[in-house]
Amino acid sequence: QVQLVESGGGLVQAGGSLSLSCSASGSIFSINAMGWYRQAPGKQREVVARITRGGSTNYADSVKGRFTISRNNAKNTVYLQMNSLKPEDTAVYYCARWSGPIYSGSPGYWGQGTQVTVSS
Repeated sequence: QVQLVESGGGLVQAGGSLSLSCSASGSIFSINAMGWYRQAPGKQREVVARITRGGSTNYADSVKGRFTISRNNAKNTVYLQMNSLKPEDTAVYYCARWSGPIYSGSPGYWGQGTQVTVSS
């Protein structure tokens, strides 16, 4: 059974940084595309960043140049480094996994989410 466990959320002031981690188990991590989504109160869940099996990345326009997604296949872990955080980045952040090597369609698996709060 696939499990995704996020960590690293918290409270930070605007302009600060946070690093999220997502540890995956129950599958061969290296063959799957991974990603991060977020959902703010009253809003739909939106994609933040995605990374293919081969390491190609894709970012939402709102986070380009500020966030970096990466993966360590040896540790079955995907990361999201968030810099220059803004209050509008406040949301629950979810780790996601696709069944294949690229992020085609919707993810098949989700983590439980971790809260990120950016104060102004």
